[in-house]
Amino acid sequence: MSNENKSLQMRQRPGQAVITAHTIATADGPRHYLMATPRKQNANLRPLVIILHGAGASAAQVMGLAFPVSPLSVWLEIAEREQLLVVAPDGSKKGWNDSFAHVRNKPETDDTGMIRNLIAHMIQTHQADPQRIYVIGVSKGGMMAYRLATELGSMLAAFASVLANMPQQSVCAAPVTPISALIVASTRDPLVPYGGGKYFYTPLLSPMKSINDTVDIWRTLANLPATGKSVDIPKSTASNPTSCTRITWGDNPEQLQVVLLRINGGGHAEPSQSQFYPWFLSRLVGAQNTDIDIAEEAWAFFKDKRCKDAGGNSLPETASGKNK
Repeated sequence: MSNENKSLQMRQRPGQAVITAHTIATADGPRHYLMATPRKQNANLRPLVIILHGAGASAAQVMGLAFPVSPLSVWLEIAEREQLLVVAPDGSKKGWNDSFAHVRNKPETDDTGMIRNLIAHMIQTHQADPQRIYVIGVSKGGMMAYRLATELGSMLAAFASVLANMPQQSVCAAPVTPISALIVASTRDPLVPYGGGKYFYTPLLSPMKSINDTVDIWRTLANLPATGKSVDIPKSTASNPTSCTRITWGDNPEQLQVVLLRINGGGHAEPSQSQFYPWFLSRLVGAQNTDIDIAEEAWAFFKDKRCKDAGGNSLPETASGKNK
């Protein structure tokens, strides 16, 4: 075992899948990623979840190994419990070549190609189930998740974008592949405007679509009804200034669905019931919701989804079956 991997595993908590460090060759040079593997050996194919960090963050941060610990690190417990593979690549220059046009200092690396190669590698080498490939990204990683859903939609069973909108002007063609989408957005996000556009104090961002317009793109593509079913999530703490509303388009979790988790009064912080950002960050980015856990919500959304054919039908079962 390498010294890097020994150091990573010494910093982990009990009950988590084991983290190891790797690189993958790309046209832009080697790219670093962290992989979490369940401790229990399993002959079956495993679902694969790819986590994309936010701008300025890292694979280590979303895996819970760097400050501030991300709520997405709960995926390590889920991976151990549900027998998943979890991979977190590092973005180039701590960012991603997402689909936003006219963005200053955006990396020019082929991040879509890197993720495509990473998926193929995980299928060929680590028994990832090709019918159960999922992507979740936060902030700039969520913006990159939209690009992956657009350009790699046929390879993905579902995706989740957290605290991110789609661009008003895109370097990509419009998405054409229907795919299940979980979108998480805060109504008082000081960086990503819920109603679209951009704030004057965010010069490194370009104008965005509103969350409602973003949701409509994926809902229309999936041929789902215009009106979703809305449920208010019970509050876990009366003193928390936020609340959560779940709006679902599509009744069958095994078929195409779009879900919006609207964090009412929330800021630019992933909701969590166990991983809380320190108070001084909340002063900067706004309140963090504690009524739901983003990783658990995403897994509940992902677990019954399989890749679809052009007509929106599930492809034949693989050796993994429906064991999750």
